[in-house]
Order: sequence, then C-alpha cells, then structure tokens
Amino acid sequence: MRLTLRVWRQKNDDSPGAMATYDIDGISSDMSFLEMLDTLNEELILRGEDPVAFDHDCREGICGACSLVINGDAHGPERTTTCQLHMRSFKDGDTIDIEPWRAAAFPVIKDLVVDRSAFDRIIQAGGYITAPTGSAPEAHATAVPKPDADYAFEHAECIGCGACVAACPNGAAMLFTSAKINHLSVLPQGAPERETRVLDMVAQMDAEGFGGCTLTGECATACPKGIPLPSITSMNKEWLRAAGKAKKR
Repeated sequence: MRLTLRVWRQKNDDSPGAMATYDIDGISSDMSFLEMLDTLNEELILRGEDPVAFDHDCREGICGACSLVINGDAHGPERTTTCQLHMRSFKDGDTIDIEPWRAAAFPVIKDLVVDRSAFDRIIQAGGYITAPTGSAPEAHATAVPKPDADYAFEHAECIGCGACVAACPNGAAMLFTSAKINHLSVLPQGAPERETRVLDMVAQMDAEGFGGCTLTGECATACPKGIPLPSITSMNKEWLRAAGKAKKR
C-alpha cells in the first residue's frame, strides 16, 4: 500500500507542534500499525531526519504503552490497542492523521509520546491493599462469590493506556479511576480500605487536572478492554457512601 501520513511533531511540551506530512510506500496489509511507523522511521533515519517518537512496549495489547489518536479515534478504527491494529484496516491511497493523546493532564514529552504519570499518582493514592498477604494463598482459603469475582476481573482488565481520557471530550479519567477502585471494592482483601481508597483516589484524580465526567460514553467506546460505562456510576455510589460516613465522623 501507498499511504500519506500526517504526523504530529513536537520537540517538547514547551515547544509548538505541527503536523508533518510523509509519503510511504510498500506497506503490507499484514503489518501492525506500529510496524508501519517503524518502516517510516527507518526511512527518516536513512534520510538523516529525526525519527518519530512514539510509545510502545509489549506490542501484544497487554501493557497499555501504545497511545495514538488515529484519524481522530483513540487507538484507531478498531476496538483494540494501537499495537494490535493492522494495516488491513486501511486502504491503498489513504491519508492517515496520527496524533498523541490530547489532555491537559497528559503533557507531550516528544512527538506522539505523552507523560501519563498522573495515572501512577492516582494508583499511589489508594489503588492497592496494605494488608501483608505473604505468598499466594490457597485458592479456596477465602470464598469469593462468583458474581463478585467476575465483576472484579472485568475491571482488573484495565491496562491504563489512557484511551478513555483521549476519547473523552472533557479529558476525564473517570473510567480508568473507577476500574482501579471497583476491582478491589468487592473483594475481601480490598474491604478494609474501601472507603479511604475511593476518597483518596478521586481526590488525586481531581488534583491532576483531569476534566469532569458528563457520561457521554466515549470513554467506554474507546476502551480496548471493554471496561463498561456503569463502572463510573458504581464508583460515584462508592464515593457518596464513603463521603457520607466521613462527614458523620
């Protein structure tokens, strides 16, 4: 395939950025999107130009490192991670716009790479349990009802890629935060800190400068792991319950 790529180039967060146009040929439909960018970078290096910086790691849809807005959609036209998007989703002669995540809380480091450490600080605020558990316990030592186990696992699938923030017109991080809160809230291990967890993590999310949620649903549509929109409603109920108790103390 022959393609025209319009790629966001930006030296750093303090420098102005702009779209740069590149023509690329010989792209196989079996290539992943990141392999296509690798090919572009090889050509740029051979021409003595600066390669395009983009985030990636496992390239297996697991780590959440890849983070591109492709033709206006977080991760592109398919509901998957950028690394699992293949060029068969595009046609010969297409023009493809490639941009970084757009959010005030995700400043640009360079080109298509953004700083997502705000997510790390939200996790540090309470996305863990402090009880020492030692080695893995025997599977049946603590009984967990099947619906609770399924609910916890569904939310634990979140890979923290940030597509929810990039897709949200408000730049909200509610889907990410709710997934990290809800996957612990129904488990016995997470019960002792259930109230402080939701209060602290939501407070940190607000402090990071993410936008407010208006439940437009774009986050859940873009999520490559299918975290459902009602996750946010569940977190809001948890927060109201915990805030009410804290106020009475």
